[in-house]
Amino acid sequence: MVRLIFRRLVAKWLSLTKFSNLRFNKQQKLLFANSRLTVTGAFLTGLCLSLLFAACSSPSSVNSSNSSATSVINSAPIKASVLRFGYQKSNILLKTKGVLEKRLSPEGVSVEWIEFPAGPQLLEAMNVGSIDVGHVGESPPIFAQAAGASLTYIAGIAASPAGSAILVPQNSSIQNLTDLKGKKIAFQKGSSAHLLLVQALAKAGLKYTDIEPKYLPPADARAAFVKGSVDAWVIWDPFYAAAQEATKARVLIDGTGINKQGGYYLGSRKFVTENPQIVKVTLEEIQKLEEWSKQHREEVAQTLAPVLGIDIETMRKATNRRTFGIVPIDDNLINLQQQVADTYYQLKLIPKQLNVKSAVLTKEEYAAFSPKI
Repeated sequence: MVRLIFRRLVAKWLSLTKFSNLRFNKQQKLLFANSRLTVTGAFLTGLCLSLLFAACSSPSSVNSSNSSATSVINSAPIKASVLRFGYQKSNILLKTKGVLEKRLSPEGVSVEWIEFPAGPQLLEAMNVGSIDVGHVGESPPIFAQAAGASLTYIAGIAASPAGSAILVPQNSSIQNLTDLKGKKIAFQKGSSAHLLLVQALAKAGLKYTDIEPKYLPPADARAAFVKGSVDAWVIWDPFYAAAQEATKARVLIDGTGINKQGGYYLGSRKFVTENPQIVKVTLEEIQKLEEWSKQHREEVAQTLAPVLGIDIETMRKATNRRTFGIVPIDDNLINLQQQVADTYYQLKLIPKQLNVKSAVLTKEEYAAFSPKI
């Protein structure tokens, strides 16, 4: 049947093309005729080819082909051309070494670096779509999630409890944690320093309402501390090490025995789910650099001292008390984060109770980009 239709269509086409040899006195009539023949011929050619294709393809094979194409389209990640990475000074080595650029450039992906003074500001930027990936302490994600940010955890950072502390002036009358009652304490709200203070107060039997919090980013907190307008300062490295050296501050307590988790690498949920291949490369390079840093602490200090404007001895101090490494997101970390969320809710520092798992991906999604650790 198809062959019969095809022969009739070809015959019709040939009969029409005979007119192309006619001669007319008026040029516009000749042009019109040629144009009509061209369009007619193209239409019939297309129709013939369509019929031939239909005749050669069974319904089942066409449907199978369409199904496969749809499956490929749905499973193919949308590859971004830029990775916007938010960082803090504590993680500037990743930027300094340029390992992400070397790995992503052949894939047509460039890296933009945006610096932030602390985690809360970094996640605010992520929430409004200014960055794609970044690293923060354990507290900023809780405040960001409470504010409705669409973010997700992509990897944990090994805990460095000795890398943060509560500092007091060298000649301060504050000798133990109970002496903090009624005192003005500077720290970045919603940061890892915030949680350290809350945990330290609880350890001493004090309530959060027993102190006068002064919510200040690191640079402003240091200025207030040096000027004497606050009684104590809760801070992390490298600001912690620099303050020890420059102000001769005394360590009231550090995070040893208190901090059970480090920070996190987080990403915009949309970016992470659409670009798992970029996230995978990023985590692989971070892991490699962390392993290298663990074995080359002196080189790390030598590299970062001039970049951060810190003397080498101070940089060595900060580097030596850091635990290098990243860890996969698992039930243990999720449970620890839930405890952090519950703590802030009980203190009425966030407006609602959170379910941390709502910011966590599925095991299958993590398997697509998590490095073997």
